[in-house]
Amino acid sequence: MTQETSPRSLVRDAAALAGFLVLCFAISGLGAWVTSTSVDTWYQTLNKPSFNPPAWVFAPVWTTLYIFMAIAGWLVWRKVGFGQARQAFVCYFLQLALNLVWSFLFFGAQSPGAAFIEVLVFLIAIIMTATHFSRFDRIATLLFAPYIAWVAFASVLNGTIWYLNG
Repeated sequence: MTQETSPRSLVRDAAALAGFLVLCFAISGLGAWVTSTSVDTWYQTLNKPSFNPPAWVFAPVWTTLYIFMAIAGWLVWRKVGFGQARQAFVCYFLQLALNLVWSFLFFGAQSPGAAFIEVLVFLIAIIMTATHFSRFDRIATLLFAPYIAWVAFASVLNGTIWYLNG
């Protein structure tokens, strides 16, 4: 049995994947908590564009995206570790932080304008993460593609809501 497939290695890999999942879902949980403070009140009063998805779409989309983020981070970590992918993981953790900040700005502070500016920076951080991940793992990069698409769409949605309610 090689060291790479030893029981100790498998346990380490599983624990690391669990860690990435816990981290991503902790961010998700905090964001959901902040969102819940005004999604059924203030958000309902906003003018929204015709392309605003129904409320039931958001939970499954974000759940899938957080799973993809966790797996992508884990794949890069598993391949090269944190040390060799330092810039990639700086971007990874930055985009997670910006993900959470958006919820605080949009739903917590009820500020679509500030959230719109932030989501553009957030989108850049996601693209930078995917670009860095592409140097190490193709699948990790592909797992970020739906995230980029969704946050690009969310940016347009956020900007339109800000415009309609300016």
